Order: sequence, then structure tokens, then C-alpha cells
Amino acid sequence: MKFKNKIYRIVHFLYPIRYKLRTKIGWFSDSRIQQKRLQFYYQNRLDQKLPLPKLNNIHFRKFSQTEEDGILHYIFSLIGTTNKVCLDIIFNTPYGSNTTNLIVNLGWKGILICATERQARWSKGFFTSHKDALLFSSLPMVYPRWITVENLNEVVKEGLNDLDIQDKEIDLFSLDIDGVDYWIWNALEIIEPRVVILEFNYFLGNRSITIPYKPDFRHSHNNPFYSGASLPAFVKLAKKKGYRLVGVNKLCYNAFFIKNDIGEDIFPEVSYKEIFNKQNYLLKISLNKKWNKAWNQVKDLEWIEI
Repeated sequence: MKFKNKIYRIVHFLYPIRYKLRTKIGWFSDSRIQQKRLQFYYQNRLDQKLPLPKLNNIHFRKFSQTEEDGILHYIFSLIGTTNKVCLDIIFNTPYGSNTTNLIVNLGWKGILICATERQARWSKGFFTSHKDALLFSSLPMVYPRWITVENLNEVVKEGLNDLDIQDKEIDLFSLDIDGVDYWIWNALEIIEPRVVILEFNYFLGNRSITIPYKPDFRHSHNNPFYSGASLPAFVKLAKKKGYRLVGVNKLCYNAFFIKNDIGEDIFPEVSYKEIFNKQNYLLKISLNKKWNKAWNQVKDLEWIEI
């Protein structure tokens, strides 16, 4: 396990080098133009009532871990934006984040909450030195905070005040703590995001469960399967808060929710059962094996049924 942790740190160290090299050779140079063209293409098809692409076929990655950049760009191209504000908990690094592309290429403002001072310094340095973020005058607010149910709304309020945002409604909330994620979204009251993207624990399968709330819970590499909540648990919470599930990424660990009164004719609700059933055959077999193996490791630990 120590060897795996060393590899993990090396990979994270190499991420900035890799992206800087790509920037120098022009990998990002026309990104904004391409995304604008895509936006006009989506909107034109919508206006002309032409068939739209399926959510899981719209994917690209500029900064996100997999295809989240493309999916979020597609969603907001069709439902529009209000104040272009995103809240990201936890923002570990600009590379692998769901919100970096929005801030750098699309002029969004961000409230980025990092778990440590080191992550916050690195993230601030990235956006301060990134000419595209400076061009849009959209430098995000970056805070080193350990987020709990008790301080969540206070920290978010601080970010809204620093950005001079008076509206309760913002466009996006991205949640990925690898921990008490269910309880954090459940406690979020100060804002009403139009779109929510969050990571669920797909190893939990169809069970509607979450880990119990502990303010000092930390994800353990020794037992990575004991964290977060299942997709069915999040779907129940979303319904309670007035959101519907519209899809997941292809690797089936990030879920997208949209507020019920927004774009229902464009993005109809899908069931988690339908999502699991539509995985391609090889992936389904792989997931089933992983689900069974992972569940056997954690089934005797404490879980809360939702």
C-alpha cells in the first residue's frame, strides 16, 4: 500500500508538467473557439427542433478527470446560465476538476474549497498565472477549509460575499469529498444550484446507503470502498431537494442532476436502474465483479440506509 501511495503522489506531481507542455504546443490555444462552435451547434439544433445528441455521447476533457467538461458544456449550452457561478467541494487540484474549464475557458466565477493550505496555494497560483482566467477577470475565490455539516453554509456564504453574489441561485455545484458527501449536500441550504454534479460510490450498486456522518471522517486508501453514498441514496436526496437525475459519466461514478423546473423537455429524468442496465456488457460484468468483491470488504461496517 505504501508503494501505491508513492505512485499516486508521483502521478499528481507530473500532472502540472504534462498540462504546461500541452499549453506550450497549443493544445489549449483554440479550446475556447471550439467550445463556442459546439455551443452554437447544440443551440441551433435545439432551435430547429432537430434531434439532440445523447448525454453520454457528448464528452471531452480539457481539465476534468474524464468527460465531465464536455457533459457540463453540453448541459449549459442548452439550459443556459444565470450568473455563471460554480461551487466546488473539494477542489484538490485544477487538473481533474469539474470546474476548471468553466473558469478558464468560459468566463465563470468560482468558489473553490480545498482541503489543505497546500492545495489552496497551488490552485491560487495556477489561476493567477493563467492568462485565460486573467483575461476574463474571473479569478476564483479559493479557500483552505475542512468542510463539515456545521461550517458548510458559513464557508459558502463567505465565498458569495467575496464574489459579491447576492442571488441564492447559482449555476453549478460540484461535490466530491470521498467521504460524507451525502450529508454535505443534505445540509447545503444557503444556495440553490441549477445543476449538481457529484461522485457516488458505484461499488455500492443498487443499495440505498451512505456512511454515517462524522465531521472528522477521512477517506482511507487502506479501505477505499468505505466512503460516500450510493447512487440510489443520492437520487432520493435529489428528489427531496427538487432535482432529477439526468445521467452519469461513461465510467459510472459521476452523476448529473438538474433542478426540476429547468430544461425538463431537453433532459428528462432517468432512473438509476436504467443507467446500470445500459452499461455495455463488458463493463457491466466488470462492475458486477468489483461490486461483489468491494461489498464483501465493507458489508460489516456501519452504514445508514436511506
